[in-house]
Amino acid sequence: MNVAEMRMLEWLCGHSRRDMIRNEVIRCKMGLVQLADKTREVRLRWFMHVKRRCVDVPMIELPSKFPNIFAQAPLRMRSNVLLYGPPGCGKTHLVGAAAAACSLRFISVKGPELLNKYIGASEQAVRDIFSKAAAAAPCLLFFDEFDSIAPKRGHDNTGVTDRVVNQFLTELDGVEVLTGVFVFAATSRPDLLDAALLRPGRLDRLLFCDFPSQHERSEILSVLSRKLPLASDVDLDVVARLTEGFSGADLQALLSDAQLEAVHDLLDSENAGKPDKKPVISDALLKSIASKAKSSVSDAEKQRLYDIYSQFLDSKRSVAAQSRDAKGKRATLA
Repeated sequence: MNVAEMRMLEWLCGHSRRDMIRNEVIRCKMGLVQLADKTREVRLRWFMHVKRRCVDVPMIELPSKFPNIFAQAPLRMRSNVLLYGPPGCGKTHLVGAAAAACSLRFISVKGPELLNKYIGASEQAVRDIFSKAAAAAPCLLFFDEFDSIAPKRGHDNTGVTDRVVNQFLTELDGVEVLTGVFVFAATSRPDLLDAALLRPGRLDRLLFCDFPSQHERSEILSVLSRKLPLASDVDLDVVARLTEGFSGADLQALLSDAQLEAVHDLLDSENAGKPDKKPVISDALLKSIASKAKSSVSDAEKQRLYDIYSQFLDSKRSVAAQSRDAKGKRATLA
């Protein structure tokens, strides 16, 4: 909306109504994701899960609540985060939860969506998405499957991803452009990312999203089964114990299988033709399915991923130590 349109809206509708209409126009024109009210409670529960795991969440919450105070800060806040961990462990949900809890506009981008066969089109797509986020500030810009578009440079024969990485570095280093924009990225293979993207001032905050613990699995099951026809005797704590090593996606699949099995049981029973009868997920049925189900990530794959993450963190610590040593040597020579 141009200046004349904004002034006309303010004259017709008042200042507060003008801002509300402006937000709707931005949302419609830019394809912003409006987090549905029915998912808000689920996302807020996930957000509380984040706050228990990550002490740096206030870096998003406080600037969005007190923009005037942070506008006077001389330095840009370290507000960009890389989430990494095994697949299906809620990285995307956690980002959506943070956006919902902080009342931020949310732009979600699947990594491969930005790649284009035409020369220069992929870099232009990166510039366009950052321009969208800047125009929609305060906004959370999320890149999923980040390793597919920002791998280590020098390994691509076409040079497309190399240029995309260079464009990301340019955008992340912009001071004015990213005002009010929080950049999050998620990957299950952080070791494949270009190291320059993980330097201070870029995606320098790391958040590991591991498989949920037994208590966390019980909470996830409670949230996901809130609207399912569970029998009164269902004990989700027992189901949580039976699903050791399951991801959040695995738990959702388990409940879906249980619901489908309950429907089949109803159709096979004498009550199939009665409209007042509804499928009910019994405690025995849920435990039976949980005991037979297997995690989507095998034990061997889990160990391989943990080894990768350990090496990734070791390399980060090594780079940081080398940087400190170099600074110490320069100070000694001086």
